[in-house]
This record gives sequence, C-alpha cells and structure tokens, in this order.
Amino acid sequence: MEKNKNKKKTLTISSSFTKKIDKTSFNKPEKKAFYPEKKKSTKAFPKNKIFFNQPTNNRESLNKKNFARKYAEQQATKRFIHSESKKFDKNKEKNFDKSKNPQSRREHKLTLSRAMNVEEFEIKQRSLASVKRARLKEKKNAKTTDEGKKEFKKVIRDVKIPKQITIQELSNRMAEQSSSIIKFLLNMGVKATINHSIDKDTAEYIVKEFGHTPVVDQAPSENLEKKAGFDESKLHSRPPIVTIMGHVDHGKTSLLDALRSTNVVSGEHGGITQHIGAYQVYSDDKKLITFIDTPGHAAFTEMRARGSKVTDIVILVIASDDGVKPQTVEAIQHAKAAKVPIIVALNKSDLPNSQVNKIKDELMRYELVAESLGGETLFVEVSAKKKTNLDKLKETIILQSEVLDLKAPKDGNAQGVVLEAKIDKGKGPVSTILITAGKLEKGNYFVCGNTYGKVRAMIDFNGQTVDEANPSSPVEILGMNEAANAGDEFSVVDTEEEAKKINTFRKTGTKEKNALISSDKANLFESQSTKKELNIILKSDVQGSSEALKNAINKIEHSEVKPKIILSDIGMINETDVSLAKASNAVVIGFNIKPNREAKNSAEQQKVRIEFFNIIYKAIEFVEKSLSGLLEPEKKETIQGTAEVLQIFKLSKSGKVAGSKVIEGEITSASKARIIRDGTVIHDGNIASIFREKNAVKEVKNGLECGISFKNYGDFKIKDKIEAYKVDIIEREIK
Repeated sequence: MEKNKNKKKTLTISSSFTKKIDKTSFNKPEKKAFYPEKKKSTKAFPKNKIFFNQPTNNRESLNKKNFARKYAEQQATKRFIHSESKKFDKNKEKNFDKSKNPQSRREHKLTLSRAMNVEEFEIKQRSLASVKRARLKEKKNAKTTDEGKKEFKKVIRDVKIPKQITIQELSNRMAEQSSSIIKFLLNMGVKATINHSIDKDTAEYIVKEFGHTPVVDQAPSENLEKKAGFDESKLHSRPPIVTIMGHVDHGKTSLLDALRSTNVVSGEHGGITQHIGAYQVYSDDKKLITFIDTPGHAAFTEMRARGSKVTDIVILVIASDDGVKPQTVEAIQHAKAAKVPIIVALNKSDLPNSQVNKIKDELMRYELVAESLGGETLFVEVSAKKKTNLDKLKETIILQSEVLDLKAPKDGNAQGVVLEAKIDKGKGPVSTILITAGKLEKGNYFVCGNTYGKVRAMIDFNGQTVDEANPSSPVEILGMNEAANAGDEFSVVDTEEEAKKINTFRKTGTKEKNALISSDKANLFESQSTKKELNIILKSDVQGSSEALKNAINKIEHSEVKPKIILSDIGMINETDVSLAKASNAVVIGFNIKPNREAKNSAEQQKVRIEFFNIIYKAIEFVEKSLSGLLEPEKKETIQGTAEVLQIFKLSKSGKVAGSKVIEGEITSASKARIIRDGTVIHDGNIASIFREKNAVKEVKNGLECGISFKNYGDFKIKDKIEAYKVDIIEREIK
C-alpha cells in the first residue's frame, strides 16, 4: 500500500511532454485529500464530477492541479490506439471479474489520478462522451464530403451554338469559367479576350473539349425555296428586268420618262432621282419590259448595286456630250459583278457637240466593244428629249432577252426582293416588291427580312389595286408588321405560325450579330478617340434614301471631328426623336419629311435643332458645315513691329515706362507684345499705353521714339526688345 502511494505521488504528463512536476508538493499531508478514498459502494462516481474535499491555500499547488486537470481533459478526448497497449498486464485483465468485484469496475473508470499517471494508465481510454463526440464529428465530416462530391459533380449541358458567339456568352452557356476557355485557346496558339467572337466550328470544338454537347442552331427558313413548291418542268417565259444605270444628270430618268410617256423627273427634288422606281412598259409587239430606275448620285452606290443584282439586262445611259464619268465606271463594275449583259444607250445624241465615237473608244478600256468595232456590246443612239430611237431601244432589249431565254415558275409560293420601303402616314409600312418567282396573291402570309405579315393589298406601278402578281412584276404591298429594309428577300409561307417562327429566329440572329458588332468595337485595343462628335438623328421618307444618306455621312472623315448617327429610321419626326436629340445633344435631319405638330412644339420648347432637306448633297453639305464649326479655329500670328528699350522712366499713373525706339514696322496700343531679353521671351502680354511727348497715342511708326507701358508688368531693362504682334482667328472648314 505504501508503495502504491509513493507511486501516485510521481506525476508524469506524457512521453511527448517532458516537463515534470515537483514531487515535494504532493508529499504534504493535505495532498492526500486530492485522491478520494475508495468506497465499498458498488456505485461509481457520478459522470463528469470530480470531488476535491480539501481546498488548498498554496497557489503553486493549485496551478499544478489546474495544469494536470487541463491535460487530463485533453488526453481524455483523444483516441489512443497504440502498439504499446498490448504491453498491458494480460494476467490482471484475465483475472479481473467485473461481476464479482465492484471495485474492479471502478478501476476501469477514467479518473483524474489515472489520467495524470501515465505509468499506471498507459492505455488511454476515452470517456463515453468523447466517443460520442468523435462519432458525431466523423458522421458530419462524411456528410460534408458526400455533399461536396454531389455539388462538384460535372453537369453535361446542351449548348446552343449560333453562327458566331463571344467567349463570354459561350462560357455562360456552358457554365464554365471564361478564363478556362481563354487558357484553352491560348494553348492552341490563339490570343483572345472575353469579348472576342468565334465562329460556329471553333465554338463547337471548344464545347466538345469541355465535355458538353453542342447543339447547332438550324434556321427554320433554310428550305423556303424548296417549300415554295416550284415545278422545274413547268417554267414559263417572263418579262425581262432591265435596270437603267449611269452618271448623274445623264438622262436616265428622262429616258424612262420618255419610254413611259410620263413626267417622272418633275416629281424628283433637284432634278435627280433619289429613289428606286420600278415600272413596266409594253413594246411594239405587246411584250412587257420591267424597268428599274436607279439614282446616279455617288451617295446611292448601295441602291445601284441592289438594282444590278435583281436585273437581267443593264441599260448604261451615257450623255453623248459628256462622256464616261465616275458613276458610269461604277455602273459598269456593278453590272460585271452581277454577270449581266450591258446595252449602252447614248443619250443626247442629237446635240451638235455629241462625241459618240470618242465614247466608244473610252468604253473599250472597260471591255465594252461596240458591234460596229467587232465587239458584242449593243449601242443605241437615243434622245430622251426628242424621243428618237426609243422603239429601237425596246427592240434591242427584247432581242437580248430572247437570247437569254428568261423563264420562271408561275406556280408556288412567291419569291421576291424589296426594292424600296417606306412608312405611309395612312397606310403604314409600305414596300415595293419585285417578284422573281411564283405567284403572289392577296391574303398570302410572308416573311421579309426581320419582318412578317399578311398581304392585305397590292398596288401595281400604275396605282391600280390588283389581286395577284406574276414574276418580273413590281408591286407595292401593305400588311407588314413593321418597315422592311431595302434589299431584303421576300418569301411567301403557308401559315401565320410559320411566318412568326421564322421571324423570331431571324430577329434573334440579328440581335446576336449586333451584340457581336458592339463587342468587337468595344474590344479594340486602340486608344480612345479624342475626336469631337456631331450627334445626328436621321429620319427619311424611304429606306433607300435613308441608307444612302447614312452611308454618305459616315464617309465624311477628319482627324479632329466625326459625325455620329445615333438613330437612322424612316417615317415622320415625332416627339420621341426630339427627346432623344435633347438627351444626346444631337441635331435632327429630316429628308423629304416634316415633323408632326407635337414634335415641332417640343423642339421649340427644348431648343432642339431640326433641319429639312430634299436634295441629298444639300444634307451632306450641312453636315460638313456643322462639323467645320466643331473644329478649333486656326490662329495666325503676324509681327507688326519691334522696339528697343533705351531708358526706363517712372510715372505716378502708369508705373514704369520703357523709353523705346521703334526699329522695325510699327507698334500700336491694341497690339499684343512680348519682351525679349538675350533671345529669351520673359513676358508676353498686352500693351497698356503708348506715350509720345507725354501724350498718349495709338501707334508709333518706324524710327520714332516713344514710351511703352505694359499691363501688370514693369521689370524692364535697357536693350530689351519689345516685339508687337497680332493674332488672326481663321475659321477652318472640312474639305
């Protein structure tokens, strides 16, 4: 027993903790109370309770107790499964009978003394509470791990891929980090940012590499021509589509006017065509010919190109007294690009200064060789004013069309192209359609560009209402949900649902395209432009004029200023346009239109400038003049005279005065002047006054002496030079 007591007094923390506690502190008599005496009762001590019957006043002893207790609690909450546990006395364990000896059960309980005594309690058993806590912790960790595995499990997605898509949008659709896509492209040798656009094939490859399923968008309108139901075996002859092209003022519209026996030119502002006009004319043998009149002004390049694409024959009008001009060459290029035959109409051939042979020689440069010179190009000398040789021109057209053997199906859903579009105040959106195939009937559903609708009415070139239109016929149709764009393809569909479906798909594609254009502009690595901008809101009567005017304005270039069209639309100027102009500090340009009353009143109240034009080059001149006003004026400096300081005076009123002699030119009191000392400008300011014999004067000429004073300066020195000059402000113009 004594041996055991001595053993208890030896306190060892653990093998990992080498600090030992002083044994003498445990040899005091009061320390015996630290270890409760064993009771004969079979009941174990209550859980989580340790009895200390005798408190101590010794601070050192108390600290040691607390340290021992803290360590024991730490040891009790850890798992100790160690190989040394096998070294425990197995004989003791075998001979131990829990049922017979209640005291033995007590020996297996974790007590403070056993936890403190490593030698006695080499097997560190855990309390029931610590075991429960450990199990709960393991379950919690296992649950968290399972949830994490479920959360980070890769989801395979069906990714829709348009024709073009930005990296940012692709990453959003795949739910992948954009940086991962950029890194992937970088490994492929492609440098890109999130705003870069990639094509369909590249996007499809990236989607597959990231483990997703690519779904390529298929246009529902791809098979419209097949759906039209054209029977290739049932083709019928159709009238030729003839486009009249040439330089401005060479008589294109006058020639068409003569062929139609109407007066179209008088209806055009400024005597120039600013719209695409489509008409039908009968030849002498009662055969129809469809004519398309295109503008000759340089701004209408797109309209001429559009006319050449839908035509069968091009009539190149050249004034015999003027010759080949820039728009003439451009028309030849458009016709060759469209691979259509050219008939040269030499207008104004009745004039005495006609140069027919010279024009034929000039056209040989562009591979247009007349038949009389051994070529294949047909030449017809006409006069629109005197209506000479018009029948010959018609015969030539019919002959050329017979050679071409023009045919088209008359049955099936109609196909066509938009020549012109506008918004009529009473009729709404109106479009001029040239039918290229099939039959268009009243009540047909159709799609046209990003619009759709139902044909509610058709009007022919004579202004008559018709119920159907055959190939090569130009008609105005009513029933579009919104204005179409010139050059859009027109197609009839079977049902309204199909028209809506195609329209939705096309609008989505246009939206994505516009977003790509915007992102590409924003992705330019160039420095931000410091150019001053002239904001413009452009409203026109028809789509073609709006397009032409917009292109012409955008071609105006300058290093310091530039035009910026924030809105280009057709229709009347309204309050919304005025409000937008006010918010963006823009000028409103109306081409062949006027504002409504509400817009006019709103413009006056908000002080918004609205300008109206009927001739395209007048509108362009206004824009150039407005841009010129934004240019910084040029300052031109002119030296007026030079004086040398000979003596310095002090006056009570004027302060220091430089007694000087004018050695070159003249010096005026209104001049600006600089003081030069040893070749360095030390002051630049305004002359206050000039004295001559104590009298103030306005100017002093060469060779005379005077006194000169400056405003807020008087630090003169002898031999200083006073150089008088003036600055002229010169307004600049865009050339």
